[in-house]
Amino acid sequence: MERIDGYTEKLAEVCIKNDQIDKALYDEYGVKRGLRDQNGAGVLTGLTNISSVRAFDIIDGQKVPCDGELLYRGYDVTDLVKGNRGARYQFEEAVYLLLFGELPDKEQFEEFKGVIAGCMDLPTNFTRDVIMKAPSADIMNNMTRSILTLASYDDKKDNLDIDNVLRQCIQLISTFPMLAVYGYHAYNHYENDGSMYIHRPDRSCSIAENFLRLLRPDMGYTELEARVLDIALLLHMEHGGGNNSTFTTRVVTSSGSDTYSAIAAAMSSLKGRKHGGANLMVMNMMDDISEHVKDHADEEAIEAYLDKILNKEAFDRKGLIYGMGHAVYSLSDPRERVFKRFVEQLAVEKGRENDMLLYSNIEKIAPMLIARERKIYKGVSPNVDFYSGFVYDMLGIPRQLYTPLFAIARIAGWSAHRIEELVTTDKIIRPAYKSLVTKKEYIPREERH
Repeated sequence: MERIDGYTEKLAEVCIKNDQIDKALYDEYGVKRGLRDQNGAGVLTGLTNISSVRAFDIIDGQKVPCDGELLYRGYDVTDLVKGNRGARYQFEEAVYLLLFGELPDKEQFEEFKGVIAGCMDLPTNFTRDVIMKAPSADIMNNMTRSILTLASYDDKKDNLDIDNVLRQCIQLISTFPMLAVYGYHAYNHYENDGSMYIHRPDRSCSIAENFLRLLRPDMGYTELEARVLDIALLLHMEHGGGNNSTFTTRVVTSSGSDTYSAIAAAMSSLKGRKHGGANLMVMNMMDDISEHVKDHADEEAIEAYLDKILNKEAFDRKGLIYGMGHAVYSLSDPRERVFKRFVEQLAVEKGRENDMLLYSNIEKIAPMLIARERKIYKGVSPNVDFYSGFVYDMLGIPRQLYTPLFAIARIAGWSAHRIEELVTTDKIIRPAYKSLVTKKEYIPREERH
């Protein structure tokens, strides 16, 4: 191991030297880095009926920033949250909507709930033989391994008929909470000397309720806790075909690969700190701010410390206020706007009003600071990740499970996009890269210096 460590350290410099590409060349050849133009607009790579994300209006031929709008199959997420007036299973109803393209009636929804409940099983001894072996603090990797292993229990894993893919997706949606929570408990037991809890899911409970049941020693939770988690899952489940993990799902699907491989690839994308790991970065930042600003009502002290963060003098010295701004939204993130009122309710129930005050003050101050310090082409506002970590913290959810919770929600969107790709496209996604390679004359090994 020592030999390879020294070797790779030495050769890394060679990689850096030979893999460096002048950023000016991207403009010269019209290459859109990250499939985005200089103004942040995405390169059009596909069509979808699953969701719509809007951040601008077109007025007199000009793009004008507007309050963000997110539609699931044409329905505003705000209406989906408000429509059932606190009823359970709002996430499951939205899953049905994304998968099938229409809202269920009462009979259809009861049948769908029954199917979800009937799929809340893992293969015999799977928890012992797969999840509990080689536990890791990286629950996303643990889940990905489990997803790929589940393929070996499926005799029809390579069958791409829509009914079979739909079965696979529903089974994964139903079992994701167990893969996440059991993986955490295995890690906590073997690596942290904690107690082991392997509760069975309750088939009469929603996915949000079951997550809390599986996680907690006493399996208890309040109605508000389950409600807020249910809403969090609904707001994170889908965000268009252009986000990194969903695009990954469509790319892998387009190659003709199986469902388990496509979802595992999406998991690998989601775990990145630039994507699903954002809420964890917010929490780490908030911990740092709380350490340095003791009075959460002191707006001047908050502004001064945020200014230090922006100028790379504090926190991780990256110059970013995490949870602020979004690649798409300009004036507001609709998910954050609808979520905030539930966050406020939970903060009161948990006696965390002082922490809520800090979040509210940062939400007010940070956009003004960023607008003043940075050249931006659109508005800056808090995104849904700004509050989601705080909610998970209030629910007593370990930080190792923050990104897995995102996956528990987003697999619904991944599944819908996989099915749409199979139904409509039937063409491998294969973008072009401009080669900068110049031909070289081969030199025999003995003559190289």
